[in-house]
Amino acid sequence: MKQIPNLFTLLNLVFGCIAIVFILQTGQAIVYVDRDGYTSIDMPEKIAMGSLFIFGAGIIDFFDGFVARLFRATSQMGKELDSLADMVSFGVAPGLIIYQFLRISFAKETDGLDVSVGVLLPSFIIPCAAAWRLAKFNIDDAQQFSFKGIPTPAAGITIASLPLIVYYQQFNLQEVLFNKWLLYGIIILFAFLMMSNIPIMSMKFKDSTIKNNAPKIIIAILAIAAAIALKWVAIPVVLLAYVIVSLAFKNRIA
Repeated sequence: MKQIPNLFTLLNLVFGCIAIVFILQTGQAIVYVDRDGYTSIDMPEKIAMGSLFIFGAGIIDFFDGFVARLFRATSQMGKELDSLADMVSFGVAPGLIIYQFLRISFAKETDGLDVSVGVLLPSFIIPCAAAWRLAKFNIDDAQQFSFKGIPTPAAGITIASLPLIVYYQQFNLQEVLFNKWLLYGIIILFAFLMMSNIPIMSMKFKDSTIKNNAPKIIIAILAIAAAIALKWVAIPVVLLAYVIVSLAFKNRIA
């Protein structure tokens, strides 16, 4: 029974590995240019499948702590194992999504298919920042009801939403998300948010009072409303709201 939570954590890792397989199987970006010079990009489905497995890893990651408490099987090994699994599912896999997006963005340009690998390497800042964030979390026992920097799963899941936004062509954002400068900006932003000491609230409830949990309730309501109105676009919107609300209530979450 004591190993059941660890098995959940390993399933998180397996889902992250499967996500990487799908992300790396995209093979090619198909670029169409019409007579007017308009460029349209067809992103193969497999990278979106990789995103779905990252979401699956996120669901498992959310419940493995609950399972550990249910079986009274929390342990230092479980904590370390959880970070190692998160590194793959929410660090390496999202970093490879950015890598593939950069490849596709450069494919739009003249001789873009021959682009140097050097311009793609910044995508690996994402897994490096995730490793930094997870290591910092493991040596800081104070991060129970608040975090220093956004949690790695939150960053990874947000990046994983990008292929799904493109695949379902929501709000015609596919062209915007394949802008290389935007992608470089996303790398810098998420690396900063993970490695910073910005106070970010945990979604764990301290008690049952509305007053003490008002920020979490606000985020929950915003998440539901955004999911209905924006679908996959809701994920980056909710992350932004999560950071803003955390900063607004920083004196109450520290």
